[in-house]
Amino acid sequence: MKWIMQLLAAMLLWIFIACNNKQKEITSMDINSSDKKDKAEELIRDMQSADSVASPQGNTPQHLVQATGKSQAKEDWDKKIVKTGELSVEVKDYVNFNTILHAAVKRSGGYIAQEEQNQSSFKIENIITIKVPVEQFDDAIAALTPGTEKVIEKKISAEDVTGELVDTKSRMEAKKRVRNRYLDMLKQAKNMEEILQVQNEVNSIQENIEAAAGRIGYLDHAAAFSTIHIGFYQVLTQPGSNEINPSYSYRIMESLRSGWHWFLELLVIIASCWPVLIAAGAAWLFVRKRKLTTIKKRSPSLEP
Repeated sequence: MKWIMQLLAAMLLWIFIACNNKQKEITSMDINSSDKKDKAEELIRDMQSADSVASPQGNTPQHLVQATGKSQAKEDWDKKIVKTGELSVEVKDYVNFNTILHAAVKRSGGYIAQEEQNQSSFKIENIITIKVPVEQFDDAIAALTPGTEKVIEKKISAEDVTGELVDTKSRMEAKKRVRNRYLDMLKQAKNMEEILQVQNEVNSIQENIEAAAGRIGYLDHAAAFSTIHIGFYQVLTQPGSNEINPSYSYRIMESLRSGWHWFLELLVIIASCWPVLIAAGAAWLFVRKRKLTTIKKRSPSLEP
């Protein structure tokens, strides 16, 4: 009887311990589930903030101070101005002006991004795209438009890209935070489906980050180096082109040259129409032969 009581006591103790372990496991699962739910909600909030955290151009720098800190706001809100100049100049000496232009670009610390030279029978021209530091923009424009040359066209434009730059940087930082959240979730994934799903999201966000970084680099370079498009040309002197009333000998020579040209053109046209000429000649011979035959048939009846 005594050993039966000991067996019952041991069974009750084992059941009690098992229930306690099960309760702890359930509690642990609830806590993990709650943590995952909290992380998912936080991730959703970060994803939503990634599209709305960037401040528009109309916002004040104080708004940026609240989002990214005072020092970052001061750095980002430095003015970023993209300057562009378009020039068209008629020069007296093409070679001399070309030398002056290259010297001015070198002196300003810039470089030539593109150059295209063309020459015809009446003029020689060059179209150049120049990049100069923004602080040297005005001096470069003044050096390329001296008073001795004839400026046909001059356009200067400036675009403030500060707002776009701040907006892009803010979006990129928000995307980075979202990417880090996804990477944390990737470490906790338990099956291949979850891993692939999270990895796809990470890849998509990484593409957006790289695109934003490229745009930031472009805007920084465009604001640091201004662009000048300049086209300059020299009108070449031709015989007789500077005479208001050309001489009679010149006019006669031009007329003979023009008449000979038209004569050659007529020969070319005739040569190209040889099938038509042959067909017309054959038709004329056929009609003429037919008329002669008709006349010969009627001639006996006309005799007395």
